[in-house]
Amino acid sequence: MPKSKKVPETAANIIFETKPAIETKPAIETKPAIETKPEIKPIETIEALGDEQLLDSIIEETIKLYDKAKVEPGEAVGIVSAQSIGEPGTQMTLKTFHYAGAAEFNVTLGLPRLIEIVDARRNPSTPMMTVYLKQDGSEEKVMEERAREVARQLELTKIENIAKSVEIDLATMAIIITLDPELMKDKKIDVDFIKKQIEAQMKAFKKEDIKGSATKGAIILDPKTDDLEKITKLLEKVRELAIKGLKGINRVMIRQDEDNNEYAISTDGTNFKETLLIEGVDSKRTVTNHIREIESSLGIEACRTSLIRESMSVLEEQGLDVDVRHIMLVADLMTFSGRIRQIGRHGISGRKSSVLARAAFEVTIKHLLEASIRGDEDPLKGITENVIIGQVIPLGTGGIDLLMNPQNPPEDQG
Repeated sequence: MPKSKKVPETAANIIFETKPAIETKPAIETKPAIETKPEIKPIETIEALGDEQLLDSIIEETIKLYDKAKVEPGEAVGIVSAQSIGEPGTQMTLKTFHYAGAAEFNVTLGLPRLIEIVDARRNPSTPMMTVYLKQDGSEEKVMEERAREVARQLELTKIENIAKSVEIDLATMAIIITLDPELMKDKKIDVDFIKKQIEAQMKAFKKEDIKGSATKGAIILDPKTDDLEKITKLLEKVRELAIKGLKGINRVMIRQDEDNNEYAISTDGTNFKETLLIEGVDSKRTVTNHIREIESSLGIEACRTSLIRESMSVLEEQGLDVDVRHIMLVADLMTFSGRIRQIGRHGISGRKSSVLARAAFEVTIKHLLEASIRGDEDPLKGITENVIIGQVIPLGTGGIDLLMNPQNPPEDQG
């Protein structure tokens, strides 16, 4: 029987023989472990590892999971975010008000609230605050009384809120305020305090023109004129005169948390900056749904956090599962310039550098006409403008340029 010839070990054979070894190197073997949840080791095995070794393995696994979670270069994150928020947005109710009993307030939710947020409206349709109190381990009764005291300082109290009637006495041509003792006791306001407020805020009345006492239960104002028209105007001003509380806060409601028995105050209306200055208010936890008020009082970073929180609460209330990273991208886009801007033609979309991108959004003719008058050029570096003219968009594989030098071909290795 003829002997088989020995095959010489050429480079090709060596590569062929070692290929399985390359395929089964540890990096390839551990890939499925990264894709699935990491296997939980028994306690004995973990204890057997040294502290340093265990820490190294945890750090290594964390880095692997972090690298896997990172966005690929050239990924269309803006379009993915727009789709991820827009598609569930079609399932949202158009008009929703949360109303639970006569004492509670109406709150705009659903799609109208989401539009308010991305439009960065200067005044939300239902502004409100949740005011928390500082905790110092006091008894429940003490905390309840403290909550009532803070609520009194918050709620705007006008003369018409504590008076039975405000009317003109035609015989003496004076304005008579008939006070309600029970309402005054509840608000902790006395007659002298009301007289001082009228004197301080209304220039028409001097100290000697304001008469009244607690025993009479009325305050008489002498306008020093017989002109009925002028007196009627003064009457309306007296009715609307603010005696106590913060401007903008119309109503308050004290509620108690069932889990930890903590008292919090919900307000109809908002005055965030002045609320934080009231003694006993926890400034770290007190929140408002008025995003622009947060920007003016706490700054742009707090404004960004508020945008994320408000958007997520609207979506979660509707039972929609949207990843917070999409909302974070929108919030970053709205606030990265240092002040809040809306997503629209008066904000981000209207200030794009590309003429065609601006024209593609809204008021097309206006943008094209202004650009042609100024002689603007479009570098065609964005997505929208390349779609319009039919070029490859600079995303994914379209965002990569391959260069080749034909003068130096690779040497023939064979």
